[in-house]
Formats: sequence, structure tokens, C-alpha cells
Amino acid sequence: MKILFIGDIVGEPGRRAVEKLLPKIKKREGLEFVVANGENVAGGSGVTPALADELFEHGVDVLTSGDHIWKRKEIVEKLDSDRRLLRPANYPSSVPGFGSTVIASSSGTSVGVINLVGRVFMQPVECPFRVAREEIERMKTKSRVIIIDIHAEATSEKIALGWYLDGMASAVIGTHTHVQTADDKILPGGTAFISDAGMTGPFDGVIGRKKEQILTRFITQMPARFEMAEGDIQMHGVVIDVDDKTGRAESVRRIQEKLCD
Repeated sequence: MKILFIGDIVGEPGRRAVEKLLPKIKKREGLEFVVANGENVAGGSGVTPALADELFEHGVDVLTSGDHIWKRKEIVEKLDSDRRLLRPANYPSSVPGFGSTVIASSSGTSVGVINLVGRVFMQPVECPFRVAREEIERMKTKSRVIIIDIHAEATSEKIALGWYLDGMASAVIGTHTHVQTADDKILPGGTAFISDAGMTGPFDGVIGRKKEQILTRFITQMPARFEMAEGDIQMHGVVIDVDDKTGRAESVRRIQEKLCD
């Protein structure tokens, strides 16, 4: 089966890219399932219930997130009621929402999705390595196909997790840095890996924000408001071909699609 993982969707431009490009990609690639990181869809930080539903309507099956999931307080109830929207599984169990889910694909195959957040240069949460194994153990009786989003700052942490879970997950996909890496590969145990799937949004700025404001911050060190960039809208991600009988990935390929208005 073919699965698309969409890199971090940033603001209105990113949502527009999903709306316009996803139907074409689904048809061209013969996709059966779509996972997208959606923690930045609301003005570049956080997600609201209405925007999550908008992306589901556009063809996303599961939305993962990361450290910005708590930016919008109105999302808490949605996290508790909708298994298609995930928060990182390695937050304490007492926090709202779910860190993993199993959803049927368009062909009826069950697909497991696990969301994790890294700890290097980020918040001191539970160990993503230990939690990943625990979630896989719980999930493997329900689905052979398991996709993991590791939302982390450090490339080394993501690569280490990929090796740690090789043969246990169908794919370990990195998010958070908004820059697509060129290390997509199939590990020896059959796990697809990439350090970062990239960003879906405007590329004429700095990871989705207006470059003039970012430059002012770097040059002066003064506080500055970061607004969304607007031009050169693209969707970045990876297409993964998985054997749904074994759960092993057979191929992984980067995509970069440009929105031409």
C-alpha cells in the first residue's frame, strides 16, 4: 500500500497547498492513506478544531503534532474526542488526548500511527525510545503497518530512533525543522526513514515566516513579531510503499510539489 506523509503544514498557505495539491497527488500516486504533521496550521503555531476538520475534509487521514500542540486551548476537547488528531505519546499520560491511533485506510487495511517528540534541545518529556516500544507492543496486534512521526530538533536523535525501531515500524519520519533532508532510505530491517519530511507552506521566507522580520531578530536580537510568509508555496513530504502483509517498507521517495495559483 502507498502512504503519503506530509511535512509540517504551516499556516493558511500550507492549508491551501493541501487543499489544491493533495487530490492530484492521491490520484497520481494511488495513495491509500495520508498522514500530516499539523501542529503549525493555525497562523504558524498550534491547531484549532475547525482547521483540523478542514484538513480531514481535504483528504488527510491522521494529523500528528509536536511541542506546539498546546498553543491553542480550544484544541483540548478535540484531542480527547477525535482519534485522528494526535499529541506526542511521550507526554505524561495525565495530559489530554491520544499519542497513537489505528485507522482504516481507503482499502480497509488498518494503519497504526504513533506521534513522538524529541528531548534534545526540547522539553524534558518521557523517553521517546521507551515509549515508542511500548506503543508498538500495544499496537502490533491491531496493525502490521505502523508509521511513526518523531518531532525533534536533533538529527542524531531522529536517526538513532530509526535504528532503534528498525524492523518494528514500517516508517520513522522526522518532522519539526521544516527543511527536507536527503537521507531517505530503507533500513536493513525494512523500516523507511528520513530525518525530516520538510515543510508544507511558503518558501520565500525563513521556515515559513517573513524573512525581513527574522533577519531583524537575528541582526538586532530585539523581540520581533513573526508573520507568515506568502509566496512560493510548496508541499514537501515522502511517499512510502509498504507491504501490508508484513509491514515492511519497500520504498520511500521524497516529493516536492509547487502550488501554481
